[in-house]
Amino acid sequence: MTDRRNLFNKVWDLHTVRSLAGGQTQLFIGLHLIHEVTSPQAFSILRDRGLKVQYPDRTLATVDHIIPTDVQLRPFADRLAEEMMSAIEKNCREFGVRLFNLDDKRQGVVHIVGPEQGLTQPGMTIACGDSHTSTHGAFGSIAFGIGTSQVADVLATQTLALSRPKVRRIEVTGKLRPGVFAKDVILHIIRKLGVQGGVGYAYEYAGEVFDRMSMEERMTVCNMSIEGGARCGYVNPDQTTVDYVKGRPFAPQGAAFDQAAQWWLSLASPKDAEFDDRVTFDGSQIEPTVTWGINPAQSVGVTEKLPALATFTADDQKGIRDAFEYMDLKEQQPIRGVKIDVAFIGSCTNGRISDLREAAAIAKGRHVAPGVKALVVPGSQLVSEQAISEGLDKVFEAAGFQWRGAGCSMCLAMNPDKLQGREVCASSSNRNFKGRQGSPTGRTLLMSPAMVAAAAISGCVSDVREMV
Repeated sequence: MTDRRNLFNKVWDLHTVRSLAGGQTQLFIGLHLIHEVTSPQAFSILRDRGLKVQYPDRTLATVDHIIPTDVQLRPFADRLAEEMMSAIEKNCREFGVRLFNLDDKRQGVVHIVGPEQGLTQPGMTIACGDSHTSTHGAFGSIAFGIGTSQVADVLATQTLALSRPKVRRIEVTGKLRPGVFAKDVILHIIRKLGVQGGVGYAYEYAGEVFDRMSMEERMTVCNMSIEGGARCGYVNPDQTTVDYVKGRPFAPQGAAFDQAAQWWLSLASPKDAEFDDRVTFDGSQIEPTVTWGINPAQSVGVTEKLPALATFTADDQKGIRDAFEYMDLKEQQPIRGVKIDVAFIGSCTNGRISDLREAAAIAKGRHVAPGVKALVVPGSQLVSEQAISEGLDKVFEAAGFQWRGAGCSMCLAMNPDKLQGREVCASSSNRNFKGRQGSPTGRTLLMSPAMVAAAAISGCVSDVREMV
């Protein structure tokens, strides 16, 4: 009898320790990533109970959320940030956990560091106290964001109690048009399926569009599975995956790598795999996409107008009206031409080298519009090093962008990079919730890095395809 299990269920079954009485599965976690914000309480739980970290070699810590991206001298000016830094340094020393600190060139945003170090590999189960852990699913792993108490569970037992989600296959066919990027693909999917559309599901991304994507593009899509309500998202491993992992510091080497690669490829969902649901989109119909509201599903193509209130159900109209009022936008208003005050390129969604290259191609030979503050924040020190070697920092600086150190920066503003008052930010990050970027009244427009660069130069939402 042929095995018709999809990749998700294969990996889940391989990591099942036992089925629990309540219907959940005790799942072994192959890699545990931690950072300075959600780990202090978890280590305190271990300390209070006299427990140790079960498998410190399967745990990696880095610092990213509260790190200033301009002046990084210690102690930090922000007292709470300095306390968090001191706590993770102390906890990692005490419990024997490897830490990529600021003085380590491997430091960076946790979901960029794992892949670039070769720690993230196909067929793994991965957990981190951060909702965007789904990023790692780009490698054909199943990766979960978890809460602080669960971080303690994984530290102490290397396992998690989880309910098995259903699996939806999302196929994107055809070919993307020039000026359309991975960020546009995931924003389009979330727009069509909704922010609650993925609740109870893991998403498998497939089809010609994903087959052609680089690993960094696949990471962008998997990263925002959470914004679509899914428990996680993944892409089946293929030769693109194998080529990316090969030669990285923590990847298998030599004959062991060849053996691992053969197994990784065998995990891919077979052509006749079983799924709980299937959805198909035509990639050729996707255009550069921009959010207009206060959740990532509230978006339109750059040539479109904002929706009319009457097109929503009576139950939904109050929320849509609230979004219009908060954003100071009107129904049927074109998204193109909406003025911005700040442009942010970075985050675990779009802070990789390919993202910076795309934005730099737009910025080169142009200049940021008067009155616009523009930041470029590499996702890791290695991304920064690569960008500098290519002269991208000079391109951005000549265009009037600020070149910063590695960190989460303005994605969630748990650091000095914050919006002020009612500023509008063109952002390559992942969330446009009220107050997300540091100001309780600040406004966020999500878009691709290239679109952010175009907005920074124009001073308003613009169609990047006219600048290519």
